[in-house]
Amino acid sequence: MLINLDLGEGEVVDRTEVIRSSISPTFSKVFTVDFYFEEVQRLRYELYDISSNHNGIKEADFLGAMECTLGQIVSQRKLTKPLLKQGSTVSKSFIMVTAEELTGNDDYVELSFSARKLDDKDFFSKSDPFLEIFRMNDDDTLQLVHRTETVMNNLNPVWKTFKTSLNSLCSGDHDRPLKCTVWDWDSNGKHDYIGEYQATFKEMRGAMDGRQVQWECINPKYQIKKKNYKNSGIVILNQCKVIHDSLSFTHSFHPSSVAIDFTASNGDPHNSCSLHYIHPYQPNEYLKALVAVGEICQDYDSDKMFPAFGFGAQIPVTVCVLFCVFPTYVYGCAGIQGVVEAYQTCLPKLQLYGPTNIAPIIQKVASSASQEMHTKEAMQYFILLILTDGVITDMADTREAIVQASHLPMSIIIVGVGSADFSDMQMLDGDDGILRSPKGEPCLRDIVQFVPFRNFKHGSPAELAKTVLAEVPNQVVDYYNNKGIKPKVPSEFESSRTFAP
Repeated sequence: MLINLDLGEGEVVDRTEVIRSSISPTFSKVFTVDFYFEEVQRLRYELYDISSNHNGIKEADFLGAMECTLGQIVSQRKLTKPLLKQGSTVSKSFIMVTAEELTGNDDYVELSFSARKLDDKDFFSKSDPFLEIFRMNDDDTLQLVHRTETVMNNLNPVWKTFKTSLNSLCSGDHDRPLKCTVWDWDSNGKHDYIGEYQATFKEMRGAMDGRQVQWECINPKYQIKKKNYKNSGIVILNQCKVIHDSLSFTHSFHPSSVAIDFTASNGDPHNSCSLHYIHPYQPNEYLKALVAVGEICQDYDSDKMFPAFGFGAQIPVTVCVLFCVFPTYVYGCAGIQGVVEAYQTCLPKLQLYGPTNIAPIIQKVASSASQEMHTKEAMQYFILLILTDGVITDMADTREAIVQASHLPMSIIIVGVGSADFSDMQMLDGDDGILRSPKGEPCLRDIVQFVPFRNFKHGSPAELAKTVLAEVPNQVVDYYNNKGIKPKVPSEFESSRTFAP
């Protein structure tokens, strides 16, 4: 079997090695891809079964495919999805893809292994050995780093030199344990265990000055049963050479909230000239902006539940500055599509009113971000997306709310919808100078990005999303650097986010 990787453009950019006679293969091939938080990077994995007589893809049997975004893999660290057969039929087979950051250390290492006097596992010939190297993770799981080629009929194999990143090998920790296992290859896929040993990169560095580093290959069962057992062979590191590269990617973790402007200045939703008009065949500007930005943000949300708020509308009971746009409040809408459906459901029940006050919304999300700031994990970073058609009417309160929020793990994205004059809104975006509260207190850091939708009205949704989200990764880094906080690995963290109605 082998896997093709397609970056969503219809062209195969890389493929794994072929693993023979296995229905549950673990591939050692690592795909290195540049990651851009503000873009939707679509991936397609295709699995093929290659017969023993042919190695070409054209003659291989297609077993299934899996499509996802790079953001989904990066945010979850380990993504498992079923394979889809021809005609998008869901198969019983699954594919698991894991992601690792390559930030902070761009070193690569070249390693050259050999072995001598390995145990003979075959009756009519000698063993066909190959070596697997696993990294021990913080949660005690093992991650395959590299699998050598098989050297046929040889108890003293010399494997080919290979290159791997120091991040992949040991996560940049020179003392991290590595489990190395030697197998005797069998054509039926049931390989015979020869033995194993533990090593560290710190030990491997001993081979950088031309010396060899050696380990005894031990079979624990033989060690217990055989009285005079010494080892099952010696594995030798002949060369360890550090080289440099610069390819890396970063990721962050973002629970997201959405707030939509329902003030009267948007126009009557039943009128085709209204910014809230629901056209049967074409989304309005609110929906276009919501989907463009939200589709990216939802890849980084642990539970895919979006707290969605409205402001400036009159509902049947009373006038609410801030209200939920879905009928029964639990944790939010299920994904961006859930927000879209809630928006379309509640719109006919509302009377557009006013004023355009956004300070209460910022304070609402800031309240949850403040609770997160006081946890030891500090894992959740909040994004608030505000869609509005005009200049806000509570500018002083909004400035105060933003300045206070600049101390919290959150960013604010404001998209101006329609043709209004948004010149006053630019002051909220700290690109042209430091925003200050009415009392003169400056923002601790820039957390606001304002973009008029009309600048991207005739462009692709991806261009809008790329512009409004481009500053978020740096804002995340600035927050953690200012607080001296090192976020936990997502697998160690369970979401406990709540918002009160």
